[in-house]
Amino acid sequence: MNARTAVKAETSAATAIERETREYVTLTIAGQWFGIPVLTVQDVLGPRDVARIPLADPVIAGSINLRGRIVTVIDMRKRLALPPRPDDKPGMNVVVEHGGNLYSLLIDAVGEVMEVPGDKYEKNPATIDPLWRDFSEGIYRLKNQLLIVLNVEKLFEVGETRSN
Repeated sequence: MNARTAVKAETSAATAIERETREYVTLTIAGQWFGIPVLTVQDVLGPRDVARIPLADPVIAGSINLRGRIVTVIDMRKRLALPPRPDDKPGMNVVVEHGGNLYSLLIDAVGEVMEVPGDKYEKNPATIDPLWRDFSEGIYRLKNQLLIVLNVEKLFEVGETRSN
């Protein structure tokens, strides 16, 4: 394959990605709009009683019982270094699987499943918070807002979380 053919193939692949639509479950966390790929979501649950886990990492809110399975709950506000949720506002749970275990992402609200055209996708802008950049795959610029796409796998990577 010569250089011209390689460039043509790369351009063709980029054009195909731009035309491709993707589906995301939309989430709200501290007023910010996020999306996670719909195929990573195992379940969506309303507010649940969370059992605290002594000596757990601060981002771990505790655990819940889901049909006989223990599910670790990750407080997404803490994971993303956002202000704590008001006590009178129970969170919602989006259950995902990682490494054969179930985890619940504790968020403020679940939106809808949204199909987003690939031509609206952009890599992370330089202005995005450095911590969020670590967890984000990129953004979609939509009509009146940004949809930050979370990389669920990276949410589980060990690393420092800034405190508020």
